[in-house]
Amino acid sequence: MVGNILITGGASGLGRATATAVAKAGGRPLVIDLGEPDGGVDHVRADLSDREQAERAVRELAERAGGLDGVVTAAGIDACGRLEDVPADAWERVIRVNLLGTASVVRAALPYLRRSNGTVVTVASTLGIKAVSDATAYCAAKFGVVGFTRALAAELAGDVGVTLLIPGGMRTNFFDDRDEKYKPGPDARLNQPEDVAAAVVFALGQPRGCEVRELVVCASTETSWP
Repeated sequence: MVGNILITGGASGLGRATATAVAKAGGRPLVIDLGEPDGGVDHVRADLSDREQAERAVRELAERAGGLDGVVTAAGIDACGRLEDVPADAWERVIRVNLLGTASVVRAALPYLRRSNGTVVTVASTLGIKAVSDATAYCAAKFGVVGFTRALAAELAGDVGVTLLIPGGMRTNFFDDRDEKYKPGPDARLNQPEDVAAAVVFALGQPRGCEVRELVVCASTETSWP
C-alpha cells in the first residue's frame, strides 16, 4: 500500500493518471491543481507559481489526511518559442511553476515525509537532459528539476526516498494550446500517461531503504532520448 500521496497537477495528464493509479494501489491521492480533479478526489486549488499558496495547500492536505507518505510533482507548463519572442512574464512563469513550485511543495512536505520515511518523485522531462531550440524556459526549468532532485537525493539519503522521473512525450492535453508547429505530428509515438503513472507507483511502493533513484520512461522511438 502506497499511503497518502500528494500529487501536483493531479487534475489532468500524468497527474490525473497518477492519482488514479495511487487509488487503485490502495493509497489516498491528495491533489493540488488550479483545476478541479475528477471523481471527488481530495484536493486544494492553488497556483504553484505562488510559494505561499503552494505551501499552504501542502499543509492543508497533509493535516487533513493525517500525514504524507509520498509526493509526486507532476504539475508543469510550457511556453514555446524563441527567447526573444516569448513574453518575459510567460517565460518566467514556466520557471516558477515547474522548478520553484516543485521546490516549494517538497520543502513544505518534508516535515511529514521525514515522519513517515516517505518518498518524493519529481517529474522532469527528456528535455531536462537534452536541450532543443525554442524551449529555453522549459529546458531551463526541467534541467533545474534534474539538478535539484539529484542534490536532494544526496541530502535526504537514508531519511526520505527520492526518485527522479524523466518522461518522454505523453498523450495528454499538454500540447493543446501550442502553436501547430510545436505540436506532435499525427504520426508521433507518445506514451500513454497511465503507463508512466504505473512507474511512479512502482517507485512509491519500494520498501524502506530501497530506492529507485532515476527512471526514464518514454516511447521506444522517442526523438528526445538519448
